[in-house]
Amino acid sequence: DVHEAKHIIVASGSEPASLKGVDVDEKTVVTSTGALELGKIPKTLVVIGAGVIGLELGSVYARLGADVTVVEFLDAITPGMDADIVRAFKRTLEKQGIKFILGAAVQGTTIKNNKATVTYKLRKDDSEHALQADTVLVATGRKPFTKGLGLEELGVAISERGQIQTDDHYRTNIAGIYAIGDAIDGPMLAHKAEDEGMAVAEGIAGQHPHVNYGVIPGVIYTHPEVASVGKTEDALKAEGHAYKVGKFNFMGNARAKANFAGDGFVKIIADKETDRILGAHIIGPMAGDLIHEICVAMEFGAAAEDLARTCHAHPTYSEAVREAATKTVALVMRYDLIISMAAVGVAGLLYWGSGIRFSLIVFDSNWAVFSIVTLLVMETPLFIRFAKKHDLDL
Repeated sequence: DVHEAKHIIVASGSEPASLKGVDVDEKTVVTSTGALELGKIPKTLVVIGAGVIGLELGSVYARLGADVTVVEFLDAITPGMDADIVRAFKRTLEKQGIKFILGAAVQGTTIKNNKATVTYKLRKDDSEHALQADTVLVATGRKPFTKGLGLEELGVAISERGQIQTDDHYRTNIAGIYAIGDAIDGPMLAHKAEDEGMAVAEGIAGQHPHVNYGVIPGVIYTHPEVASVGKTEDALKAEGHAYKVGKFNFMGNARAKANFAGDGFVKIIADKETDRILGAHIIGPMAGDLIHEICVAMEFGAAAEDLARTCHAHPTYSEAVREAATKTVALVMRYDLIISMAAVGVAGLLYWGSGIRFSLIVFDSNWAVFSIVTLLVMETPLFIRFAKKHDLDL
């Protein structure tokens, strides 16, 4: 069919990328597509690549009973994610029985008698090893799907990585042709492509759209889920950006404990001076849903204290977000101080008040003085240490 239009938007998506020496047949050596169509659960599964897709599908098959081993070229899983999340995530997956071989460069795969052999070299000593498996999942990323679209014939600019080059309004170098989603630069996420699609349509309609790439959440759909948005600590350190961190474990969340889902935490990063939220990282129950409260806050330029002072229903998982924000702005210590001062005030009123006395308890001046001194002795050192740690003016 031939279609003519004034405006053409290329949203052709992406396809799995492979490695040299790894031949995919979608039966024994499979991509994410073949992994969803296996006829039976493999007894052993080797996953090449410890990124999002490999860990999502690897964890699914591990829960279904497969013996899963993940081989990763780098020395850590999920590159680019927050370091605290990475450590906790790996530990959680290992508890589920998934094994990791990190710092390993895959050399190739062979198939014999419906069994696959994966050979790899450890980068630390260049030693060669091999793994056998019923199925090998190649999860080494994806690449833009642009072949066969006739873009080269039209002269549409393509980058060395195969991405269609566009300007800030998603226009290619050929008038009337736009591109969005996995076919262009940026994270390969469906919701990112959706926002770009709306932006292109609005732009063609004469509006002034904007996609805030600093507030696009990423979610790993494992158990528990992992979600993140904005900056990581490592990124802020590299930028020399002063920041502060608030962290709250789900073990302290009533809903999580009641549902036996206490593993994980919420971590919020805010600007040290302005308290503006710069990023958030969650591992735990419903992380993929909880992250959006922080996305909305970031879109409005909210401070961590705005989240901390927003009432959250109890008992809900979302309370963990508020608690992390509270720790970011150090309201816990302020609340402790307020409670202590209130206790001092109550003690004073009970003694020096308008003649009110209780028949069962006798309050005298010695007791009142003792109470006040005890509270001050207990709280003052804690507050001083806290103030010094957070550079507060005393």
